[in-house]
Amino acid sequence: MAGEAGGGALGRAADKLFSLSGLFAVRKPKGPTSAAVLNLLKERLLAEAGVKTNGNKRNQILKIGHGGTLDSAATGVLVVGIGKGTKMLGTMLAGSKKYTAIGMLGKATDTLDATGKVTEEKPYDQVTKGDLENVLQKFTGDIMQVPPLYSALKKDGERLSTLMKRGEAVEAKPPRPVRVYSLSLQQFQPPLFTLDVECSGGFYVRSLVNDIGKELSTCATVQELTRTKQGPFTLEEHALQEDKWTIDEIARSLEHCTALLLGEPARKKLKTEHPGETAVICEDK
Repeated sequence: MAGEAGGGALGRAADKLFSLSGLFAVRKPKGPTSAAVLNLLKERLLAEAGVKTNGNKRNQILKIGHGGTLDSAATGVLVVGIGKGTKMLGTMLAGSKKYTAIGMLGKATDTLDATGKVTEEKPYDQVTKGDLENVLQKFTGDIMQVPPLYSALKKDGERLSTLMKRGEAVEAKPPRPVRVYSLSLQQFQPPLFTLDVECSGGFYVRSLVNDIGKELSTCATVQELTRTKQGPFTLEEHALQEDKWTIDEIARSLEHCTALLLGEPARKKLKTEHPGETAVICEDK
């Protein structure tokens, strides 16, 4: 009897899992890729529902994906679509995002962040807070930006970052239009400085910090990066910590986020699409 009761509970959990549909947000930790976080989330949910991942045709209908890659070294909001919500992830790619970035003056790396090899060092003692604030104005509004070579953008079906790690020659992508809604200096303690950025989809904070360094006649690289908001989802209010990656918590979050999405103001979209950026969908086979 106990086994039957347990089986019934697992059956109800599986039914609830496969009925989930919509968008919610999780807090991505520093270290794993966005795809790895998504896989871990999927594994947790299937295990909680008692669904075996091998040879179970039912797994095929558990669709889950994320709406925009965060660098492995970055933390913060990762928007997740489940069920029919995966069809809404393109909206998240195109929508606005907010970041807090800590940059370091005087050093450049091949990845444009702290994970890469130092490629250049320059003096930065001449840079004042006023200099930095003045330069930020040049990067506000509609600008052209060259994406990093180490990125999720693709060439012939492979990520540029994968090609770079293999030592293959990779040409820089051409500059493309991006939009910066707001950019402000929060702290200046040389060589470190902290920026708050709100930007369009397709924008790279690593490229921004690198370009700021060049404008200041030195160099700069990202030390820490946190996505604090994506669309209407904020880090503090909506991103589920790892201990809340459960069927019931996600169901509650989906209910709350449905109303959230209805109230999200529309942003004027850029005319130019950025090929090579797609929402990542995982579907068990």
